[in-house]
Amino acid sequence: MKRSGLLALVLPLTIVALASGASPLAHVDVFVSGEDGYAGYRIPAIETTPDGSLLAFAEARKYNLADPGGKEQEIDLVLKRSTDGGSTWSPMAVIEHSGEYWSSANPATVADRETGRVWVFYLRCKPGRGSEGARPGTDDARNLARYSDDDGRTWSEPIDQTAVARDMSDSQWRISVPGPGGAVQDQTGRLVVPMWKVAPWKAFVIFSEDHGRTWQRGADVPGTQGSDEDQLVVLTDGRILLDARQQDGSHRWNATSADGGRTWSEPRPGEEVSRVCCAIERYTLESAGDDRNRIVWTGPKGPGRKTLIVRTSYDEGRTFTNERLISDEPAAYSDLTVLKDKSVGVLWERGNYRFLSFTRLTRDFLEPKR
Repeated sequence: MKRSGLLALVLPLTIVALASGASPLAHVDVFVSGEDGYAGYRIPAIETTPDGSLLAFAEARKYNLADPGGKEQEIDLVLKRSTDGGSTWSPMAVIEHSGEYWSSANPATVADRETGRVWVFYLRCKPGRGSEGARPGTDDARNLARYSDDDGRTWSEPIDQTAVARDMSDSQWRISVPGPGGAVQDQTGRLVVPMWKVAPWKAFVIFSEDHGRTWQRGADVPGTQGSDEDQLVVLTDGRILLDARQQDGSHRWNATSADGGRTWSEPRPGEEVSRVCCAIERYTLESAGDDRNRIVWTGPKGPGRKTLIVRTSYDEGRTFTNERLISDEPAAYSDLTVLKDKSVGVLWERGNYRFLSFTRLTRDFLEPKR
């Protein structure tokens, strides 16, 4: 099997400290606009591998910050790797360069705890084709996946999932987009990937019950016209909670599935937040020996894309409390992972898209002693 390689050399990067209460947070700049030949980097996704390494994925936008399909835009899927808990990161590796003015975009990741395989799901778009320009029934936009069996050092050739992720006979359905971020493995071992489609704008998932050998598509989340960019978390009772962006309102949409993503409940309003991609992640589990069940969530409090905060849920996503400030500067998309030392890692868009930065949050930060 042909593979793309990732250099193991680790290089130090700039660290910026921000005071938050009594303890400073270190923001490590993983991707910096203008470096490695790209105008900027967007759409973070982060994963902890079985050996504890951190994988930071991004869209490397060649000429400007336009989305896939933007005029004369070219986007590569890129990766950096950390073996010291996010303090330093490897040189950048290009996982996919599709061609001049093509786009490889919207990464979502999951690590299979049973096989040790790490998956990345993403979108490949032809020049000039994106969520607005892709044509129904064509290969203007394709859904792809790659996997790594060595903790992100090398990657498989792409696997085409387009026929599963999209109904090619639907005269309106022009594109299906992963996450970004937020894929999960549920209690049965099922791999579940958050997706959204156009048109209409709706949230759904694809899932595999055989560790990625075959895939199926679930039903749309009902009543979520205008929803996109979604992430997932597994609840203690085995249900899956979906947290999706709402394009025209001031809150998230939340829905649950009791059958692994095949069908979904009616949605309910989630966290109030700027209209942007947010992150949700299982933090602790009583069943795994932790003191209580916790889910963490990050997003910009606003106004607009500014002031990144983290909140914690102690009731399985029904409410989020204990708000903590990560940064009061401009902030947009974020993704979350839990490190081997039980701290939380956030990869986020900082400083008006100048940086994709990594910030490590300890339990003491998340739950300061009163």
